[in-house]
Amino acid sequence: MNKQIIKQIVLVIYFSGAYLTPTASQSPQLKWEIGYHKTEQELPTKWVPASVPGAVQLDIMKAEKYRQPWYWGDNVKQFDWMEDVYFTYKTDFKKPDLNNGQHLYFFSKGIDYQFKIILNGQTIWEQEGMFSYVDIDLTDHLNENNELKIIIFPVPDLGFSFDESPSLYRRNARQSAKPAVSYGWDWHPRLVTRGIWDDTRLVVRNPIRISDLFINYDLNNKLDNVFINANITGIGLEDCSYKWSLIDPEGKVVLTKEGIFSSNIQKIDVEIKDPVLWWPSGYGDPNMYQSKMCLIDKSHKVIEEYGSKIGFRQIKLVMNEGEWDRHIPLPVTRNRAPACLEVNNIRIFAKGTNWVHPEVFVGTITHERYLEQILLAKNANFNILRVWGGGIVNKESFFNICDEQGILVWQEFPLACNYYPNEPKYLNVLKQEARSIVERGRNHPCLAIWSGGNELFNSWSGMTEQSFALRLLNSICYELDPKTPFIYTSPAYGMGHGHYLLYDKETNEEVFQWMPEANKTAYTEFGVPGVSNLNVLKSFIPEKELFPPKSGTTWEIHHAMGAWREDSWLEMPTLEKYFGTIKSLEELVQYSQLIQCEGLKYIYEEARRQKPYCSMALNWCYQEPWPSAVNNSIINWPNEVKPAYYHVANACRSILASIRIPKFEWKEGENFACDLFMLNDSYKKVGKSKIKVSMQYDGNVLEILSWNFPGTENFKNLQGPTANISIPKMKSNLFSIHIEVKGHSEFNSSYILLYKGDDINKVFPSKEYYEGKLNAFGN
Repeated sequence: MNKQIIKQIVLVIYFSGAYLTPTASQSPQLKWEIGYHKTEQELPTKWVPASVPGAVQLDIMKAEKYRQPWYWGDNVKQFDWMEDVYFTYKTDFKKPDLNNGQHLYFFSKGIDYQFKIILNGQTIWEQEGMFSYVDIDLTDHLNENNELKIIIFPVPDLGFSFDESPSLYRRNARQSAKPAVSYGWDWHPRLVTRGIWDDTRLVVRNPIRISDLFINYDLNNKLDNVFINANITGIGLEDCSYKWSLIDPEGKVVLTKEGIFSSNIQKIDVEIKDPVLWWPSGYGDPNMYQSKMCLIDKSHKVIEEYGSKIGFRQIKLVMNEGEWDRHIPLPVTRNRAPACLEVNNIRIFAKGTNWVHPEVFVGTITHERYLEQILLAKNANFNILRVWGGGIVNKESFFNICDEQGILVWQEFPLACNYYPNEPKYLNVLKQEARSIVERGRNHPCLAIWSGGNELFNSWSGMTEQSFALRLLNSICYELDPKTPFIYTSPAYGMGHGHYLLYDKETNEEVFQWMPEANKTAYTEFGVPGVSNLNVLKSFIPEKELFPPKSGTTWEIHHAMGAWREDSWLEMPTLEKYFGTIKSLEELVQYSQLIQCEGLKYIYEEARRQKPYCSMALNWCYQEPWPSAVNNSIINWPNEVKPAYYHVANACRSILASIRIPKFEWKEGENFACDLFMLNDSYKKVGKSKIKVSMQYDGNVLEILSWNFPGTENFKNLQGPTANISIPKMKSNLFSIHIEVKGHSEFNSSYILLYKGDDINKVFPSKEYYEGKLNAFGN
């Protein structure tokens, strides 16, 4: 690298809702081309148009007329050859008019993954890592006409062969900070993306400017006083004036601070009484303040305005209630890790999901897609998203939207299911990437937890708290963001990952049996697979392959079988165990989705029944980055909800009546027993009421329990009586249990169970059931 050329590098840090309005001329617009070549020194034999942001695969697919859509059938295999070649982006631009000492910068928020930047034939920057911003002053090296190239290196490869062992292929990522998921997972194809994946442009900047405004703050224990420390850095600021204003959520200016810079670094300390706090969804409003910094030159002219949003909140990860009292034989070595989130001095029950990036080609993720999916999460009564460590760290708009909607973010670093070594080269890249990730994320009020990564403390990863990578990440988080909790990995000791099936044939158990015995502080991954919606299946599976599902077809490529175990994720033996021979695609979809609805509903509600010792429930997973035939997701790609979404939303209501059911399958004469609960995760009291439980089958309604519910206090569950009744003879294979709360239909709940007997009729839940409407059951 030529150090003379790159000696002036300014790292620009973007915060929540940040904007910068310079009084500068318009920056040049770039038109990109791309080509590929076998070695770094070769030139592409041809150039084709490139979309930026985007992905190299999409540009070549379009230009060379590959089979489309890329996700149809086995078309995804068309991209395999691209892993081992170089790609070069190229653009030409004229030198812009630079007035009064202005400079021209090349700025990019994300280039994936290892790359070299060349201006007019001279290397000006080299980097490994897709999450560190690039910000290079080009001014002193410009010609009248300029050529800018970015060479993208082949993907990190340690020699593991996909053909020999697809499940081990992801180990190629264990010495890089590249998301491991792109090497193939049980819900993600082998498709290792590269390219310019985030906002990239030329920027004209003034010689006098603010480069960073970092606002740190402390809330006192009573939360009625906030001490703010604003750190401003820039270039040419000496003797310039500034005016800083803070505007409350109602638009009122609550403070103004004016002064003169004595150097390029300025610190401002202020205090606000009785701040309006930011709250997660379900516990208050996500109130945000507006910060506005004006930079004024010696002639009293406004040079720049720098704005950002701030949400004042206090967040802690505290020991779960009852953990210190749990009997542990002497000598005590350690208790379970704290897993309860406390926000603004109150404990919350974290209800949410595991977020994976919503597109395989991450450069195509838009603000609109983030907004659609985060709003769906909020409408599902979620208050937290765990951003899984096998995927990307999302673009800035993801965090901005979570701030605005009150959705907490558990952010993992890009480590997952691998052994990451104690080697200097890898650790240097990880340090660079981690500092960038933390510096960009720390001012977002939605940021609730930093985590080292996914499933690192187990046999397939082999890492421990002494692993240098995790010690490094802990130290960076402590240095840059000490007030946000940090955990080494998920699951931490006491948390649960799994199970991922309604019925496990290896143990002959259902979720209805293992879940009440699990006794976890938090369920941070669990799932029940469900076939994708019928129209989604038809969008990528050739008609001749649609039914019955078979190995070696599109079903297998899209994870229906062999993705995890032999039968996972379709689990056809389980479907036939419960429902007999599946005779049509429509029947397959309905029964598979029924199992997903009831299984996920049960796990969420059971986790909540175990409150206060349990404090969190996050299903695996929320959405998917390409169309899966079967998946644990509750949203089909690109953004279509499955029926389970509605049932999860019902299970996550702040207040609801709920029953603990011992199993899914029933026969005539068996004693049906269920325990009744009123669940309350809110800080509202629930008044007295009359609660009735009934069984509905074959058009009959049989009342099985009545409870004079005495009411509950804030954030308290209450267990009621147990219903007992002998299962009557039924004509149909499905029956339902309904809970009705008099005067509060919003607390009602409904469940569908299986009846096994001779000469029964196969029926399906009603359309209303699949839309999540309560008390809806029909033949």
